[in-house]
Amino acid sequence: MDAFTPTIELTDAERIDRLRLIRTDNVGPRTFRSLLLHFGSARVALARLPELARRGGAAHAARIPGEDDARAELAAGQKLGVSLKAPGEAGYPARLATIDDAPPLLGVRGVLGSLMRPMIAIVGSRNASAAGLKFAGQLAHELAEAGFILVSGLARGIDQSAHRASLAGGTLAVLAGGHDRIYPPEHQDLLAGIVSSKGAAISEMPLGHEPRARDFPRRNRLISGAALGVVIVEAAHRSGSLITARMAAEQGREVFAAPDPQADERARIIGLLGPTPVSIDDLVRMAGLSPAIVRTVLLELELAGRLERHGGAMVSLV
Repeated sequence: MDAFTPTIELTDAERIDRLRLIRTDNVGPRTFRSLLLHFGSARVALARLPELARRGGAAHAARIPGEDDARAELAAGQKLGVSLKAPGEAGYPARLATIDDAPPLLGVRGVLGSLMRPMIAIVGSRNASAAGLKFAGQLAHELAEAGFILVSGLARGIDQSAHRASLAGGTLAVLAGGHDRIYPPEHQDLLAGIVSSKGAAISEMPLGHEPRARDFPRRNRLISGAALGVVIVEAAHRSGSLITARMAAEQGREVFAAPDPQADERARIIGLLGPTPVSIDDLVRMAGLSPAIVRTVLLELELAGRLERHGGAMVSLV
């Protein structure tokens, strides 16, 4: 698969100006973008901010970080191997750069080349079933073997399974907090394995930022924004995974779901199985069901010790 080609490279001065602007009070990604379009550069926007705030009726001047603050943040990030990239630069996922509220600067760590490759996201329940975990892992492994970078949120459950299964091919962890504030804490080793192999981690938050509840939906837009499509596995109602699915649809991304098989579908698949091996493709055709449902039932049977797998994608009942 072809990698995306970078189109710009900021100077050190431009990077510092942009960092000061996005860290200014009341300036988020959309406001940053409007200011840059209106004034042409972050430096001019910084100079005009006090006047704009006064005209808007601000009671107090907005806090604008100084150059020393920005340089200190850049230096602290470099000690952790984190660099700040702008949309269009090498290391900034090309599809993420196209969303309306793309981070003006993205903290990236790991193998930057992986961030320029096509990506697919897998997200789902933190309390997933064993079948769901195995399904997510198998799908992630197959996608990685096909050349995709696997994107997820480093959460427990489905995210963790997808990351681990795609380590060899490359996986991207999208963080809700700063690069030095990993959540959940027990996944620090997993993240270390990701960035030291063929993968990477990204965050729009500054170092030291502890993830809060409202940061996870913000994080989720980056997961879907970076990907060609999003696969949802065992998402609970009103869950973060469904928020990711909604955001993916709004961003024009493909959304896929690994459905939970109904009783009659499960019975139909089991009824087609016996002691004689049959190909999975034939099972899909004979059952008249989606490959995802058939594979999910096969995983359930395998975990129950009732399924034997043979060469050539053949299976049989034990």
